[in-house]
Amino acid sequence: MGKPEILAAVDLGSNSFHMIVARREGHHLRILDRLREPVRLAEGLEASRKLSDAARQRALACLDRFGQRLRAVDAGGVRAVGTNTLRRARRTEAFLRQAEAALGHGIEVIPGYEEARLVYLGVARSLDFDDRPRLVVDIGGGSTELIIGTGMRPRAMDSLHMGCVSFTERYFANGAITGKKMEKALVAAGVELEPVAAHYQTPVWAEAVGASGTVRSIASVLQAQGWCDYGITREGLQRLGDALLEAGRVDRLQLAGLSEDRRPVLPGGFVVLSAVFESLGVNRMEVAEGALREGLLHDLLGRMGEADVRSATVDSLARRYHVDELQAERVAATAHFCLEQVAEAWSLQSPPWARQLRWAAQLHEVGLDISHSQYHKHGAYITRHADMAGFSSLDQQLLATLVRAHRRKFPIREFNALPGPHRIPLMRLGALLRLAVLLHRSRSDSPLPEFRLTAEGQHLKLALPGEWLEQHPLVRADLEAEQHWLKRGGVLLHTGD
Repeated sequence: MGKPEILAAVDLGSNSFHMIVARREGHHLRILDRLREPVRLAEGLEASRKLSDAARQRALACLDRFGQRLRAVDAGGVRAVGTNTLRRARRTEAFLRQAEAALGHGIEVIPGYEEARLVYLGVARSLDFDDRPRLVVDIGGGSTELIIGTGMRPRAMDSLHMGCVSFTERYFANGAITGKKMEKALVAAGVELEPVAAHYQTPVWAEAVGASGTVRSIASVLQAQGWCDYGITREGLQRLGDALLEAGRVDRLQLAGLSEDRRPVLPGGFVVLSAVFESLGVNRMEVAEGALREGLLHDLLGRMGEADVRSATVDSLARRYHVDELQAERVAATAHFCLEQVAEAWSLQSPPWARQLRWAAQLHEVGLDISHSQYHKHGAYITRHADMAGFSSLDQQLLATLVRAHRRKFPIREFNALPGPHRIPLMRLGALLRLAVLLHRSRSDSPLPEFRLTAEGQHLKLALPGEWLEQHPLVRADLEAEQHWLKRGGVLLHTGD
C-alpha cells in the first residue's frame, strides 16, 4: 500500500476544534482546506471533571461535520489529538469512542509535553526558523505552552495549567471586568509562571513568537485599533487592558478586529498573555500562523519517511538509562521473528503492533539503571511518566504495560486498565516479548536453534529441538514456569519439538 497523498490533522482544543487538510508533495505540504469551530470544551468540564452533556453534544456535532470532510481520506493520513481538557477530564472512554465514530478516525489524547513539541514544530515550519534561539508561546483554551528552540528543534518545553477559557471561567464568569478581578487573575497567572520563568526569560532567546487563536486575536485588535504596527507590544497590551476595564463587561466590548466568537474569552486570554510578557520580560511578540495542527501534519509526514521522532525518543531513553544495546537488539529481533509467525493467527498484522513490540524490547531493561530488584516495575514507571516526544498518553500506557509484563507475574490489573480493543492484542504481544526475553536469558551471542511458534485462539505452541532443550535445562525450567505465568494472561503455552 502506498503512502497517502492527502493528509489531515484534527486538533480537539479546549476552546476550538480545528481541522487542516493538505496534499503531500514530496517532502512538502500544500494546504487544501481549513475548518474551525468554537466548541468551548473547557466550559463543559464540571467540578467533578466530567464533561457536561452539552459539551459532549457540541463536540460530537462538530466532529461529525469534520468527519464528512474526511470520509475519503485514508486512515494512515489522519492524526487527531485531544489536548488539555481531554487530559484533565475523567471517564472519557465512552465519549472518545463516540467521538472516533463521529470523526471516522482514531483520536489520541496527548500529554502537555507532546503538545508543546508539536506547537513548536508547526510554528518553526511556518516561519522557517533559522538557528537563533526563540521563545514560542501558545495560549490555548485550557493550557499555555512555553518552548525555547533553535531551528526546527525544541530545547525546553513546559505546559502550564492556564488558558483563555479556564481563566475567563475562573475570574470573569459573570461577564464583569473589574480592576479587582483583573489583578487577582494576573497574580494567579504570575504564580503559575513563577516556577519556570527563569528558564524562559529574555537572556535565553533572541525573539518571542506567539501562536494560536488568543495571540492572533489580540494582535488583530491591536492593529485594527492602531495601538501597534505589527505583532504585539507591551504598550499595545496595556491599552487593551485599559479598554477592557473601561468596557466593564464582556458583552460591552466593542473593539475593531475582535470576532464574536473570541469576545467571550478575551479577558482570560489577555490576562495570560500579559502575565507572560511581564514574567518573561517580553516587549514585542511576533505572530505565527502555524501551530499545533500544522505541527501534526509535519510530524505525520516525518512518520511516513525516515524521521519518526518516536524511534529517536526510544533510542534516547535507552541511552539515558544505559540499556545494554546488544541484549535489547537480540530480544527485539527474536520478538519480531515470533510476531511474524503468529501475526495472522492472532490478528497482529497491523504495523503499530510491530512497532510497540520493538520499542518494548528496546526498553524492557530500562529499569535496571535504578535497581535490579523489581526492575520491570521501575522500567514501567519510567516509560509511563517520562516526557516522550511523539507519544500519546495511550501510546505510553501501552508501552509501559509491555515493559511491566516482560517478566515475573503477568500484570492482569494493568492489562485490564487498558481500553477494551487493546487488551487482548497487548496480552499477546506481552507473551511474545516474554518468550524472547526468556530465550535470551543467557545474554549470549550464540545463535538460537531454529524454532517454530504457532497460535490458535488462546493456545501458543513453541517447538524447540528436543536435544537443544536437553542441553539447556535452565531454559526448560524457565519455560515450565512460564506456562504458569502466561496462563494468568489467558495464554496457554505448549512446548515440545
